[in-house]
Amino acid sequence: METSLTWSIAESLTKAIVEHRLMPGTKLSEQKLANHFGVSRTLVRQALFQASQNRLIKLEPTRGAFVATPSVEEARQVFAVRRMLEAEMVRNFAAQQTPSRLLELKAHVAAERKAMEANDVGQRSEMLGDFHVRMAELMGNEVLAQLLGELISRCALIT
Repeated sequence: METSLTWSIAESLTKAIVEHRLMPGTKLSEQKLANHFGVSRTLVRQALFQASQNRLIKLEPTRGAFVATPSVEEARQVFAVRRMLEAEMVRNFAAQQTPSRLLELKAHVAAERKAMEANDVGQRSEMLGDFHVRMAELMGNEVLAQLLGELISRCALIT
């Protein structure tokens, strides 16, 4: 139960960062987060540590937790890695595409379009970011899907 609560808090923090509801440099108070989520500070601390593994949150000894503030050089590197992974993945996807995989991607693009037409910024951003993750999932490569998900979150923080 505690593990799923920790995961849920980390996911909520990640979503807030990706959607720019928590901006780079924002201090994250364990007590305020514990009150907000109705949990102990221990669970919040675990969630903050979990989110720090994806480099979205920076833990500073004696100062606390902050939304990460990537440097310009780190931003360049993150986007370069993402371009390399996505380019190679698209080549592999094209080589092993099937009609059902293409239908899945078309459905994803249709959902993106619907979110854009509805001016649903949160849903649009999520759908646009998840396109390549979905492609990796359709290829059956969960490692790639996880890596891309983390990179996309970091890209959202940077932008």
